[in-house]
Amino acid sequence: MSNPSQRKPLPLAVLSTGFVIFWLIVAAFPFLWTMWGSFKVEGDFFSRVNWVNAITGPITERQTGSPFTDAGYEGAWIAQEFWRAVVNTAIVTVSVVVISLTLGTLGGYALARSGFKYTFWLLMAALVFRAMPHVTLVSGYLLPFFELNIWGFLPTTIIVLVAINQPFTLWMLHSFFLSIPKDLDESAMVDGCTRFQAFRLAVIPVMWPGVVTTGLFSFLLAYNDFTVTSMLLTQENTTMIPKINSFLGSTQEEGKVMYAVAAVVSAIVPLFALILFFQRQIVSGLTAGAVKG
Repeated sequence: MSNPSQRKPLPLAVLSTGFVIFWLIVAAFPFLWTMWGSFKVEGDFFSRVNWVNAITGPITERQTGSPFTDAGYEGAWIAQEFWRAVVNTAIVTVSVVVISLTLGTLGGYALARSGFKYTFWLLMAALVFRAMPHVTLVSGYLLPFFELNIWGFLPTTIIVLVAINQPFTLWMLHSFFLSIPKDLDESAMVDGCTRFQAFRLAVIPVMWPGVVTTGLFSFLLAYNDFTVTSMLLTQENTTMIPKINSFLGSTQEEGKVMYAVAAVVSAIVPLFALILFFQRQIVSGLTAGAVKG
């Protein structure tokens, strides 16, 4: 049983609970409103006469015979082939995460266990590279990509995103490896393991939450990227975010903006599912990286 003296006073508990509920409502409202509106027609969701139309859907019912319609999703996914952008996004994000984590874990471990002074300068160089605007980095790749005739293909985008993301993964994983005592891998090597076996069998299982956390941030970088993908990919071979932007850029066409609304909901739902699935590993990874010992 908990100690009564350690319990929060009732007013404080009510206040904190109320604040959390209020924050959740404010944070979730834009997405819930967009998801609800994605099943309406443009005249209801963007009604200038009465905002209640976005809830009741009178124009939607008059046009379709029901207060809800999937015309936005059908137009985005089928008519505008949004599914191609979803497939391209999956290829890019998975490739970026796998390559970034593979290089990041090996490099972060080597830097964390290295006793050389150049380690600090390598990390500082990576930090400077990461702080540069993405558009500055992409412009340096355009000329060789055009000369090699490889502009507009997914592998070129993956290469650039990995180059942009790698300094971040090195810093994150380096800090996680520093939180793991060297005695762990040294004990494994005393028991007969090679350096790589100690890394794979003794260190990685301990810092798995850190790998998941870093992988999630790498995933978000590639998943939400607009600058790199819009500059390096064609409209026929693009990812989700530039595709959604193309819907928003054609609002003069009736109903086209609802394609963007439906596509936004389709892009956000996987993020919610991913974060909910890995929430424990994310919290464990963040707390492990914050405490060194």
